[in-house]
Amino acid sequence: MTISLSDPLSLPCGAVLPNRLSKAAMTEGMASPDGVPTAELERLYGLWSDGGAGMLLSGNIQIDRDHLERPGNVVIDRPASEEMKTALQNWAQAATRNGNHFWAQISHAGRQTQSNVNKHPKAPSAVKLGLPGGQFGEPVALTVEEIEELVDRFALAAKTCQDAGFTGAQIHAAHGYLLSSFLSPRSNQRTDEYGGSLENRARFLLAVVSKARAAVGPDFPISVKLNSADFQKGGFNFEDSLQVVRWLEVASVDLVEISGGTYEQPALMGADGIEEKEEQNVAPSTRAREAYFVDFAKAMQDAVTVPLMVTGGFRTRAAMESALESGAADLIGLGRPMCVMTDAPKQLMEGLEALPCYENELRLIPDWLGFLKNFQVVKAIDGFATIYWFYEQLENLGQNGKTDPQLSVFKAFRAVEARNKRILSARSAR
Repeated sequence: MTISLSDPLSLPCGAVLPNRLSKAAMTEGMASPDGVPTAELERLYGLWSDGGAGMLLSGNIQIDRDHLERPGNVVIDRPASEEMKTALQNWAQAATRNGNHFWAQISHAGRQTQSNVNKHPKAPSAVKLGLPGGQFGEPVALTVEEIEELVDRFALAAKTCQDAGFTGAQIHAAHGYLLSSFLSPRSNQRTDEYGGSLENRARFLLAVVSKARAAVGPDFPISVKLNSADFQKGGFNFEDSLQVVRWLEVASVDLVEISGGTYEQPALMGADGIEEKEEQNVAPSTRAREAYFVDFAKAMQDAVTVPLMVTGGFRTRAAMESALESGAADLIGLGRPMCVMTDAPKQLMEGLEALPCYENELRLIPDWLGFLKNFQVVKAIDGFATIYWFYEQLENLGQNGKTDPQLSVFKAFRAVEARNKRILSARSAR
């Protein structure tokens, strides 16, 4: 059966996405210092709603203001004030004005919280992130009581967003954040009921899904973002991931987004980490794969029936249609192209053959210093720095609805760092 990008997708809970394209979750950093959505977020998501995607995923909505993925995250870690309720409602209204879905990505940064936010972030175990530069602090292991409280907070955030007009929720259990780090035997060295076997390491995530489902009811879409693998030696691997997806299917999850990597091994960005990548036992389906995780999703689709979303690397309409028709994906996630081309989904459905690859032209290290990239640490820093260029494009869209494709990576890096400092300064003054 031929499946096109414009075909609707019916989810197990009964909800229907109007087409097969989703704006992937991308951190915005546009909330107030108190974590409240702003007019800039409304403007940005209104533009994306007009852009034709069947579903928009928010950036990280954190359940603990002391564990931000970056300054400027939206935070729901307590019952919403009237100000927060109104701000969330305005955001959701703007983000759904074109009749599309808008789902809240709910997260806790765990040990990947930057030290300028928290010098001793909570984690499954006291295993420090293996990145240079002192950007991340010494983690402290969560107690069982703290884990149970966080389960409640995930559910509270999902219910709060539902009440505000969001049409779904995604639990973020990928990329090395808290739930992801519990799944990895490398970062989870606990000896209690939350550590050891995969069943124990997945206990936290499955408890979150169960509590969130009880809070929002059977008709509200619940998704999970999950690593296909961490791509690190001794980490969460594909076989583990496949088993967790089987458990999530039983737990009434409506969609699983397949991703991969952590800050230490950023496969999610198609970038190199500071250590050698651990390959997985998954056969490649194409000689030159465009999307990073499509082979992992295809292998999963052969074992489960839950709809899968694949994000990362898609640039051509042919590759997207091939992924849908082959059964490798039910939904295609678009990220970085939509930081500049906000109507990318609409253009693709109208016949555009390929999206721009801005990242191919972006670099912090100039060509004449290219030899420095022979050092793995420098190569990793250069890869992370280019992400700031996309951050600044989102900021421009939120401020005035326009982008600046000629912006340099260095200028973007400085602008984002300065804004982070202003937010943190305002936050600490309160």
